[in-house]
Amino acid sequence: MRTQTKQIQENLTPKDAHRILAEGNARFVQNVKAQRNLKDQVFETSKGQYPFAVVLSCIDSRVPAELVFDQGIGDIFSVRVAGNIVNSDVLGSMEYACNVAGSKIVVVLGHSKCGAVTAACNDVELGNITGLLEKIKPAVDDIKKDESPMNDEAIERVAARNVELAIDRIRNESPILADMEFNSQIEIVGALYDVNSGLVEFMS
Repeated sequence: MRTQTKQIQENLTPKDAHRILAEGNARFVQNVKAQRNLKDQVFETSKGQYPFAVVLSCIDSRVPAELVFDQGIGDIFSVRVAGNIVNSDVLGSMEYACNVAGSKIVVVLGHSKCGAVTAACNDVELGNITGLLEKIKPAVDDIKKDESPMNDEAIERVAARNVELAIDRIRNESPILADMEFNSQIEIVGALYDVNSGLVEFMS
């Protein structure tokens, strides 16, 4: 598998980027890794980086984006924060990845059995965690309208809704990314990772 170069990156479309991630996850699920020389990639990327994707995911130790999508060094920007929440720092990172560094797709990757989502559903309050969980509460409130008490199935629905609302925030709070999406320069998409199977399902 070749190291990402400027020429490869420039010739990719957002649809190509989506396909590469989906194919990488299929390999991951099948436990078939693409052949890479990571030492060579370290050397090649020391001259510059040209990632084709930026993935916002949770800090959960079971969801490392590079492994889940079977990507190598220099292939993707990985933004990780509990509950895959969006704030100004995350938006700035995404704007850099796409508008400055040339990435073609933004993926918000939620996952099953998310501790942050579960904590938000259970109204946990603890130090700085409290403020972080507040960003998940709109998703909790949306699902609570139909589900009371919050069982395991409802919590998984909150995780999916949290991804959808994160996508909304990206489009509403980052004119740069919204314009790039409107002009077909990037794709902004949500996805859910199943910690039981390793499968990523992209959300339409």
